[in-house]
Amino acid sequence: MTHPTATAPAPLPEEDPFRYGWRYVRRPTPDDPDHLEPVPLTLEDVLHPEVGDFIVHSDRHETDRMYLTAVLRARLEAHGRAIVLSDVRVAWDVPDLRPHGPDVMVIPGLRERRDWSTFDVAEEGVRPALMIEITSPETRENDVVWKVAHYARAGVAQYVIVDNIGRRGERQLRLLDYRLVGDTYRLQPPDERGWVYLELAELWVGVEGDHVVCYTDDGTAFGDYATVVQQAAEEAAARAAAEARARQEAAARAEAEEQARREAAARAEAEAQAQ
Repeated sequence: MTHPTATAPAPLPEEDPFRYGWRYVRRPTPDDPDHLEPVPLTLEDVLHPEVGDFIVHSDRHETDRMYLTAVLRARLEAHGRAIVLSDVRVAWDVPDLRPHGPDVMVIPGLRERRDWSTFDVAEEGVRPALMIEITSPETRENDVVWKVAHYARAGVAQYVIVDNIGRRGERQLRLLDYRLVGDTYRLQPPDERGWVYLELAELWVGVEGDHVVCYTDDGTAFGDYATVVQQAAEEAAARAAAEARARQEAAARAEAEEQARREAAARAEAEAQAQ
């Protein structure tokens, strides 16, 4: 959940208490009854965030998150198949299961986007069918241990982890693909290329260098974030133009049919008068 509202706290020289992120807590002072004070997040806070928390991510993490979100939105939302949310909190309808803040979640059965800060499963009546998490070294345990158990309890059909296992600042990615069988996850092996298939979106995800790439069934790669956004805009414009042409053609056909009806009525009246 990334909603910075004030100046970030300066790190301490030895061990940075704000390495996971922070949240602002109201702590009145004699001079300022609305004083907000930054409080460091714990690893558990990152696992179960609150609205307004600022969680620290690397630039490469954010680039992959935006890319995957753009591809999935272009693939699914354009055809009304699902809504794709990124960095939005999800509240479950499972007893004792606290909310999470996934990098990317895909929710089928929804056509209309709303301005969610928390997606409430019980209130909306539908649940995510696909979760994607991109690990960071500092918080990796949350994604590869706890969320595997939690997302299975929540009934998420597929959980894909873009797992950074590099050391000393070097980014080395692998893909983990969990599929729900009954009420537990089973880890599925990638194909011979190391790719994972996203059932809901009908596309593949692979790793090239230090970043992820999405592919169609024929192996065609989706471009980078900017390209995907541009392609989605072009597709939306093309659909709008096609729908406008279809409306014009339908109106023209209706007018032609009405003209033919009027001419037929005029002929019938002329024949009646002649008789």
